[in-house]
Amino acid sequence: MTEWRPTATRARLALRAALLAATRDFFESRGVLEVETPWLVNAGVTDVNLGSVTARLGDQTLHLHTSPEYAMKRLLASGIGDIYQLCHVARADERSRLHNPEFTLLEWYRCGFSMAALIKETTALLDALLVRAGRGPRPLRELRYQQAFLDALGIDPLIAAHETLQTLAMAHGLATATAKSLERDGLLDFLIGAVIGPALGRNEWLALTHYPASQAALARLDDADPRVALRFEIYAEGIELANGFEELASAAEQRARFEADNDLRETRGLPRIALDERLLAALESGLPACAGVALGFDRAVMLASGAASLDDVIAFPTEMA
Repeated sequence: MTEWRPTATRARLALRAALLAATRDFFESRGVLEVETPWLVNAGVTDVNLGSVTARLGDQTLHLHTSPEYAMKRLLASGIGDIYQLCHVARADERSRLHNPEFTLLEWYRCGFSMAALIKETTALLDALLVRAGRGPRPLRELRYQQAFLDALGIDPLIAAHETLQTLAMAHGLATATAKSLERDGLLDFLIGAVIGPALGRNEWLALTHYPASQAALARLDDADPRVALRFEIYAEGIELANGFEELASAAEQRARFEADNDLRETRGLPRIALDERLLAALESGLPACAGVALGFDRAVMLASGAASLDDVIAFPTEMA
């Protein structure tokens, strides 16, 4: 018999609705404007770790956005000021208790904010959601990416030899063939995901900061140490909740990073992705100094409700859609 019932209870769906309202109240109190941008977009993403879902519109191939980031940056470049968005996004090949191909993302941008200021605002929002759910706030601790590797694995990720990373990855369960096929950042990502990340944020908000420059994505590099980027992730109970940056404003540097992504895609047997020229034109016109963050809203609801899986806080996962 085909299952038709929702996977979340009424109580959890009611809490979800309350947390959506609390989120909007949080940003309204701070003068941050809610915006909407298209879910169907012309350009996919070059990031090797993200898969764009394609859609056909007549004879045109479009993509469901993996994040509203590019469109929101175009708004920022137009002078709109502080903005946020709550929307559904889609990412191919992501399914687990912490992943559904379609999920709710909360993304916001604050003009003139540093990484440190945005970390504080992100955890203030998360505290507000926990309090709304009847759970207490949590203390914030910051930890540099480099120090996290030194503490957990005894290596410096900024200088460790490729062979050292391969050996560590295999020792923690990565198949030999896969370990030998991955480039440096792929191995670092595995070690974060399999070893370091699951231990972070126990009874606290853990802000993991200053990722390697090779993992900057759309973040500025740190003027004090260009080996690292002004990028952070927020963890709680071993789950990554948010990923944020002090935003890169250079169109030329962003184009170079996109092209480097495409080169890496080719080495992994993935197709090259056409660049988002509208985003690059917006950066060329001038992006204000700002910081932005994307937060997985379903994961925040999981944490606030005590649920064990995304399926417990959404009505219908993709298999039942």
